[in-house]
Amino acid sequence: MANKTILTGWGRTSPSAAELLRPGAEAELTPLVLAPGGRGMIARGLGRSYGDPAQNAGGLVLDMTGLAAIGPVRDGYVTVEAGVSLHRLMRELVPEGWFPPVTPATRQVTVGGAVAADIHGRNHHADGSFGSHVTALDLLGADGVTRTLTPDDPDFWATVGGMGLTGVITKATIRLTPIETSRMIVNTWKCADLESVMTRLTQADLAHRYTAAWVDCLSRQGRGVVEGADHARQGAARSFRARGFEASPGFLPVGLLNRHTMGLVNRGLYATTKRESTQVRPLASFFHPLDRVGHWNRLYGPRGLVQYQFVVPLGAEQTLMKIVERIRRSHAASFQTVLKRFGPGSGGWLSFPTPGWSLALDFPTTTKGLAWLLDRLDELVAEAGGRVYLAKDSRLRPELLPVMYPGLAAFRERRRQLDPRLVFQSDLARRLSL
Repeated sequence: MANKTILTGWGRTSPSAAELLRPGAEAELTPLVLAPGGRGMIARGLGRSYGDPAQNAGGLVLDMTGLAAIGPVRDGYVTVEAGVSLHRLMRELVPEGWFPPVTPATRQVTVGGAVAADIHGRNHHADGSFGSHVTALDLLGADGVTRTLTPDDPDFWATVGGMGLTGVITKATIRLTPIETSRMIVNTWKCADLESVMTRLTQADLAHRYTAAWVDCLSRQGRGVVEGADHARQGAARSFRARGFEASPGFLPVGLLNRHTMGLVNRGLYATTKRESTQVRPLASFFHPLDRVGHWNRLYGPRGLVQYQFVVPLGAEQTLMKIVERIRRSHAASFQTVLKRFGPGSGGWLSFPTPGWSLALDFPTTTKGLAWLLDRLDELVAEAGGRVYLAKDSRLRPELLPVMYPGLAAFRERRRQLDPRLVFQSDLARRLSL
């Protein structure tokens, strides 16, 4: 039985009401696809997309977390249903010596969502995005037929990064990363300005599998901290442990984060970071520190947050520096400001990662002049040949989308062929005419 439910993304913006249904088996999906309502349907995982791609105002939303079977690992590959979370995958496979090939800053995402958004992580420069490690996926199409797609099929690359608009992903086979321990060896460098951050990050990419930088956009020079890390080998760290994978319950002060508190946090973080250091840290501490706090998005207040992430090509460093300076002058405070360097893209027509510099920022929606600022940043990104991340977007102007995504026309045409009845719809798809 479907229930009328108000849904938002993790940013808690742009709420919309839809019928929410949680199928318990793949067989339950086919009759739903063959008899959709006028507003169609969209699959949804754990709701960690910041914007509106897993919402469908007036239509049906399929909660896929009921499809959560994990097959055995064979020769480094595992086949799992779409509703399996990376959290559960890690809990079951890390003790056996395996790790997901790509993880974003939260493990509370499903495999289906990871494919649909073609998620990326701190190892993109070395390993690419999630879709690059999927060797097969099962897709239930608008005709009610489930097909197994491989990277040799163009529809595979329409689906990877396709935001759930080519059908319902029900299963995927993933190539895993072998590990020896549940620890990371993490090297840290403190940098006094943005140019130093970028130089150090470039060097770290050559030496480490996982890299990222925190940037203080409130500081005049754009100071920051760079991390480079690798999986610890036996002898460098002890045992496999899945501890530290649970969110901490308790009270979170709503609206705690603002310009003043973020300024204090940034100054404290920078001051307490050693110039250079090496540590052994648990997987969860390195990859997913915020997952230890349940519903940390409430810290931004009842009106939520906008996570704005873009990438500009290598060679567009001046555009990146101009954007950071414009953010500083606007006094817009971002709690999490993460800089990464991307390697080659996966081939997904709407996949976000492309070679270049990626910056992700979290802004409270109450930030004065935020809409105007982000519109101007969109223009700078587009002019430089970059793009914004659709999985996190809730406000991009549609006319900029073809400039940012050259594969858009091909995706739209293939979507029309695969789904002429527009069974698969979402708030994102309608807003941007995908």
